Amino acid sequence: MAQSFDVPLQSRIVDDKSPICIPFILSRIETYQKQHPNTSRPFIIGLNGVQGVGKTTLVRALAETLQSREGLPTLVVSIDDFYLTHADQLALAAANPDNQLVQYRGEPGTHDIPLLTSFLSSLTSPFPPEGIHVPSYDKSLFSGLGDRAPPSTWTHITSPPKIVILEGWLVGFRPLSPVALEAKYCSPTSKTLHRHLPAHLMFINSCLENYQQIWDQFDAFVHVDAEDLGWVYEWRIQQEQGLRREKGVEGGMTDEQVRKFVDCYFPAYELYIDGIRNGVLGEKKKACQLRLVVGRDRAVKESLVI
Repeated sequence: MAQSFDVPLQSRIVDDKSPICIPFILSRIETYQKQHPNTSRPFIIGLNGVQGVGKTTLVRALAETLQSREGLPTLVVSIDDFYLTHADQLALAAANPDNQLVQYRGEPGTHDIPLLTSFLSSLTSPFPPEGIHVPSYDKSLFSGLGDRAPPSTWTHITSPPKIVILEGWLVGFRPLSPVALEAKYCSPTSKTLHRHLPAHLMFINSCLENYQQIWDQFDAFVHVDAEDLGWVYEWRIQQEQGLRREKGVEGGMTDEQVRKFVDCYFPAYELYIDGIRNGVLGEKKKACQLRLVVGRDRAVKESLVI
């Protein structure tokens, strides 16, 4: 059954999302600990939010609250830090020259899933005495095309976290059947799918299969959704306008560049957002997903546990 959490009015001024998320997360941790009283495995949370919705701000607030107030060491990991190396991304693009969805990083297929799998395994196995290094990706390298940062710069953690939050814009996306994908493609409400060949969409859909072993490890899931997905264009433009004000007219992307940038990601939103809304974790993990729906001002309008 859907469940709502009240938000203290004064909290909305700065952050109206973490006051909803924290009680939900603590309730799930309590249940998890009762079910697994002797486990040393960290509690793993998946977090998905559309671009510009305030995802980075939210995960920072969650980590600070869980650590400082609840005494739960928390590690925040971005799936962006597991992009393919620059060389591997170039190879992927060259192997699929007509598929605009994989010419640059971002879409399913442009992440190093073996690296992410190995990293999570190191966290869920007995913690090594030498500690663990957290991979990092530098988006500024190669004139903005990006590359994996040198391992010598990776953050070194020396004690096991109690909570791991894996965040990203595609975290939790589940692949569609060919029939379901075709139905999405043929929908008259589609905004961007028709700009791509069905075979190109099927390619990223098949790549998404490799991510499922990661999502299946989640003990809880938080989804920050929007009443209208089209607002992501407006929100990203606002972010870049703020950047230009800080750095001058030469800094950041123009409004038209932002629209083209978001266009690269929007097909995946159109394909997979309904799957997120309907529940990522399946029947065995009922009531383990929190969905926050925000309005145009990014304030929470609705919160449901599904």
